[in-house]
Amino acid sequence: MTDHSGFSRCPLRIPGVIGVLGILALLMLGATGAATAEPEKTEEVPNGVFLVAKRQLADPNFRHTVVLVTQHAGGSPVGVIINRPTPLLLSAVFPENEKLRDSDAAVFFGGPVSPQLLVYAFRSADQPEGALKVLPDLHLSFDPTVLAQLLRRANPTADLRVYAGYSGWAPGQLQHEIARGDWYVVRADAETIFSEDPGSVWSEMLRRATARQAAGPETPRAIAVN
Repeated sequence: MTDHSGFSRCPLRIPGVIGVLGILALLMLGATGAATAEPEKTEEVPNGVFLVAKRQLADPNFRHTVVLVTQHAGGSPVGVIINRPTPLLLSAVFPENEKLRDSDAAVFFGGPVSPQLLVYAFRSADQPEGALKVLPDLHLSFDPTVLAQLLRRANPTADLRVYAGYSGWAPGQLQHEIARGDWYVVRADAETIFSEDPGSVWSEMLRRATARQAAGPETPRAIAVN
């Protein structure tokens, strides 16, 4: 994993605390040639996809993870792990924000690259400057100005997830990992990103990714029996 984010915005750093947000998570057009759990090949490729770690992936940074991945113009794939909450709370990162005082919202571990950086995913009908559009109403950014605006809302943690660190790949590296059999590629959705039970996300995505593969070889046998 290497830092290939290519973003020019000044990221937000959190002094004196373990990690902060990471970077963006979204697509990877080069990966669409690999085996995917999604059958709708005639539909437009989304901007964001999930990488679902296969059971045999042993790298402790990514074992049992689901990574939201994207590729911005002129850059290499980047992403954030969506199912690893840390003990660090947003209220500890932003102690001056009174609206977070009673919040139990956690900072998530986004990946091993630059764990001191803050990155965040949020839902919005409009795409603010300094944010990447991952899904129709989902954006990723580590512009501190936009984050400050989100945290001033009446409900600052609604449809917002903050990450410490991010995941990055050199050109061709992610395609190689997928071809080697490390990852399933699954269509991304915002509901999974903001799941209230992140501990179940990997197993659910693994079930979704393997269901079609399991059904494929069984169908002919079932027809033959009937």
